[in-house]
Amino acid sequence: MSEQSFEMIAKTFQGLEEVLAQELTALGANDIEIGRRMVSFSGDKEMMYKANFCLRTAIRILKPIKHFTAKNADEVYEQIKAIRWEDYLDTDKTFAVDAVVFSEEFRHSKFVSYKVKDAIVDYFREKSGERPGVRVNKPDVLLNIHIAETKCTLSLDSSGESLHRRGYRQEAVEAPLNEVLAAGMILMTGWRGECDLIDPMCGSGTIPIEAALIARNIAPGVFRKEFAFEKWVDFDQELFDTIYNDDSQEREFTHKIYGYDNNPKANEIATHNIKAAGVSKDVVLKLQPFQQFEQPAEKSIIITNPPYGERISTNDLLGLYSMIGERLKHAFTGNTAWILSYREECFDQIGLKATSKIPLFNGALECEFRQYEIFDGKYKEFRAEGEELSKERKEFRPAGGERKELKPGERREPRPRFGGERREFNREKREFSGERRPREFRDGEKREFRPRERREFKDGEKREFKPRERREFGGERRPKSGESYPERKRRETEDKQ
Repeated sequence: MSEQSFEMIAKTFQGLEEVLAQELTALGANDIEIGRRMVSFSGDKEMMYKANFCLRTAIRILKPIKHFTAKNADEVYEQIKAIRWEDYLDTDKTFAVDAVVFSEEFRHSKFVSYKVKDAIVDYFREKSGERPGVRVNKPDVLLNIHIAETKCTLSLDSSGESLHRRGYRQEAVEAPLNEVLAAGMILMTGWRGECDLIDPMCGSGTIPIEAALIARNIAPGVFRKEFAFEKWVDFDQELFDTIYNDDSQEREFTHKIYGYDNNPKANEIATHNIKAAGVSKDVVLKLQPFQQFEQPAEKSIIITNPPYGERISTNDLLGLYSMIGERLKHAFTGNTAWILSYREECFDQIGLKATSKIPLFNGALECEFRQYEIFDGKYKEFRAEGEELSKERKEFRPAGGERKELKPGERREPRPRFGGERREFNREKREFSGERRPREFRDGEKREFRPRERREFKDGEKREFKPRERREFGGERRPKSGESYPERKRRETEDKQ
């Protein structure tokens, strides 16, 4: 690594590491390596400025200044005090220390922060008799110490306030989507402005705004008032001004972005935010519930984040997701939809098979970002109760291979390989009219499930849960005592009697 090139770390949310690495590659960074919730890379001062200004999926950019090993707090103190702090701090400036600790040796992150602070203050006192001040809010220099067992990394935080705080958000609805997560979701879909984009439940407008910035390739940092590196002793104002004023990479966007919501207050907030972001000509907002969603005239993609029933309550959560599936099937054919949600039972209610599932964290919630291809099939309508084929299709090929002409009203005999079971199907898309064929299980057991119907469990029978599935029944959380759902219902019935 040359003298002008140095190591950096871009922090992000779990699940966005690959997208962030792709962004860094496009930016021209070197030595890119993906870690957990972070991507390390190298570059010069210009690259550090660009990383803060241009990256959409980074939370902050750290510049490591020392790697060391320490087994206790005293060793941390000695290692920190050995740094030439006049290269990074003046006595007339303020600083703060943020500690992230994953270690059996160091149990309390605040204690580690105090030790780092004491080492810096003692360094300056012994040198000049003066010391820099400590300020928690908006310090001149923000330091970050990361400890994994005994491996320690001390870094300068070049970003300051988290990079998800773009600066355009004037107000927010309850439980707003994080801007970094919204941008990461859009980039994951591969959309860069090639067609219309729709968010039918847009809230305060985060997805539409981030989509507009991506479509026009406007750097997200253009709205920020300041970055932490602007207060560093080696800050190059001329270099940063050149980066800030360079709009050569911006491009035209010839399509539209649509944001709908059924909440008048959310629509008002989204209008203010979109105006503050300067993308009013690209984003069309409308007060409209998803139930009224109609087939778009142009090729489109849906990217949306419906309520999960956690921070935002709804009267009929499962009914909402059932309605989403119904609208997608009947009013979004030939297009692609991406949905971020949390509960497995919510996804089940959509009633569509996902073509891809990507784990993502929305705050502390372990969610999934699922893709749905809504195929534009040409389906023939069945006659009364779906028992007769349409007149437009009068022939089929029996199991023996011989072609047989069907007369109007004549029924097709079931194929032997289905065990004599009768099922009606459409040749263009195999859909069953009536109940599904019993599913075969390895142990020979057969269980019949009707489409999207919940399975009834017998008393005492245990239910297997998938990872990340919430143990909830009927909207009420399962008690910590371990009491099963049937046991609880039986007890409640006895109590009433």
